[in-house]
Amino acid sequence: MKILLTGATGYIGKRILPILVNKGYDVVCCVRDKSRFNPPQSLENKISVIEVDLLDPIGLSQIPTDIDVAYYLVHSMAISDNYKSLEQESAINFRDRLSKTNVKQVIYLSGIVNESNLSKHLLSRKIVEEELERGNYNLTCFRAGIIVGSGSASFEIMRDLVEKLPIMITPKWLLTKCQPIGVSDVQTFLTKCILNEDTFNRNFDIGCDDVLSYREMLLDFAKIRNLKRRIWTIPLMTPKLSSYWLYFVTSTSYKLAKSLVESMKVEVVCRNNEINQILGVQPISYKEALTKAFDRIDNNDIASSWKDSYSSSEISMNISEFISVPVFGCFRDARIEEVENHNSSIEKIWSIGGESGWYYGNWLWRTRGVLDKLFGGVGLRRGRTNQKTISVGDSLDFWRVLYANKKEGRLLLFAEMKLPGEAWLEFKIIDGKLFQTATFRPLGLAGRLYWYAVYPFHGILFKGMIKKISKTADIST
Repeated sequence: MKILLTGATGYIGKRILPILVNKGYDVVCCVRDKSRFNPPQSLENKISVIEVDLLDPIGLSQIPTDIDVAYYLVHSMAISDNYKSLEQESAINFRDRLSKTNVKQVIYLSGIVNESNLSKHLLSRKIVEEELERGNYNLTCFRAGIIVGSGSASFEIMRDLVEKLPIMITPKWLLTKCQPIGVSDVQTFLTKCILNEDTFNRNFDIGCDDVLSYREMLLDFAKIRNLKRRIWTIPLMTPKLSSYWLYFVTSTSYKLAKSLVESMKVEVVCRNNEINQILGVQPISYKEALTKAFDRIDNNDIASSWKDSYSSSEISMNISEFISVPVFGCFRDARIEEVENHNSSIEKIWSIGGESGWYYGNWLWRTRGVLDKLFGGVGLRRGRTNQKTISVGDSLDFWRVLYANKKEGRLLLFAEMKLPGEAWLEFKIIDGKLFQTATFRPLGLAGRLYWYAVYPFHGILFKGMIKKISKTADIST
């Protein structure tokens, strides 16, 4: 059986790919940018990959006609203010192309949309569902509320709030009811419904048995972490103030925070649990989902994270456009240092950022992160998904990984912080020497003034960082 998987680089797509392969299906992964698709080596020879932009009807011709089932796991929230019309256009293009294939079933993961007044985000999900319903195939739609799992946006935002704030003065939308679901159960629903005729041309709400307010979810989260927290809600916070509050306290971007606040004012409670009986699934409780997520984190086994999506930085880019570091019209800080131990230096490079920090002057990096947040950037709160591995497309604090080859000894990062220009940071080890290069392409006079203003700090940070990486001694500070 041949299955088309759109959104293969996304949070859910990354998780169901190995499940589909292990079930023996022939999986065609549909991605917008091949350069940031890094499946596990164990899967590489068992899948095929096509590069498709759903906004380009001509490019959609690459989708094979002999597919049996297709997953629609594409979402562009927070990348563009115009995401609702973009999502509708993508759905129409996808539907029209799929209607010309042999596909029997399309499976779509949406949001719970049972209220009459929906947020822009939830309304967009509903419109996409309506467009997909018009196709010449059987549509199975699962509607989920809060998805709880290691690396999910909801989980990471709650984690930021609970672990950083012992006392919270919060907006009144924290009293809104929702019905969460563990990511493992979402995976089960998505993969057990394949060609199940009882699910054809129907939509189902999926959730655990717990119906909780967001306040209750935060307090339960605190109990799991053995933390005492106090939460008070006040009616004075406007949606805009609430968005800023969520943005500054958590690792989310402002646009995503704004969309989430709008959605959190809408109750997302399941109509019924009929699908549980149809597929023989009993979702785990909210607390069980939290425990499962922390087990993953403790074992450094996070399969995917929302932070690695472009929505975490509010940009839309193809990595191939930035992988060639420019030279003309650029400022560079290039340093060379002999390494004492090749393997030790490689491991330090591959552990940089996140919990490890930047090895020298971390307080300056943190200050830069705070300033970035104040100017609407991502700051340092995203950290990194896995402290041991790095893949192309991963977020790494306020950088994006453009190239990562451990055997070659080269790591190339692109800055996603707010800058009057574009910046790259590269590490290379060649013939026992570490080459560390920071490149900045200024945008106008403001860019040039910025470079000269921060140049003294670069001299401190970059000099200290390369020395720490090149030495065998412990780098903890």
